[in-house]
Amino acid sequence: MVQPEPEQGEPEPEARARLALEASGVAFTITRHGPVGSLEEAAAARGLAPDQVLKTIVVRRGDGDFLLVLVPGARQIAWPRLRHLLGVSRLSLPDKAVAREVTGYERGTITPFGALHAWPVIADARVVGAGRVSVGAGGHGVAATLDADDLLAAVRAQVADVTDPAE
Repeated sequence: MVQPEPEQGEPEPEARARLALEASGVAFTITRHGPVGSLEEAAAARGLAPDQVLKTIVVRRGDGDFLLVLVPGARQIAWPRLRHLLGVSRLSLPDKAVAREVTGYERGTITPFGALHAWPVIADARVVGAGRVSVGAGGHGVAATLDADDLLAAVRAQVADVTDPAE
């Protein structure tokens, strides 16, 4: 299979994300918008509802062992449920330098597509059947919009109830 070339002038993380999206075979669109200050602004800039914007959170399970959690809109990880699902007593969020080191993406741009390592992905159950959703695409103000079920299949996500409403 011939790999597509990065677009002229596209930053490396964005090119890596786009190329991985293309290689996945899922239909997607890339949206570029300026800086946003809230979930609501990000959703509006992408033409979506806030619950259709998915955050990709890097979680440390152990030394050198990470996973990605897809969290919808104004929700947050339910740590006790995630620990129970994974059968561990402790999980943590890595600092921004470690998150970048293990994914190749800065916080706010992280996507399960094109990460430097194919970490396992867990998606909150609310993502199933959600229709169009948006995930980071490797750059600030850059997002990929695609069908939620296509996303879950492409990244082989384990689906579970792992979030609560944000406080």
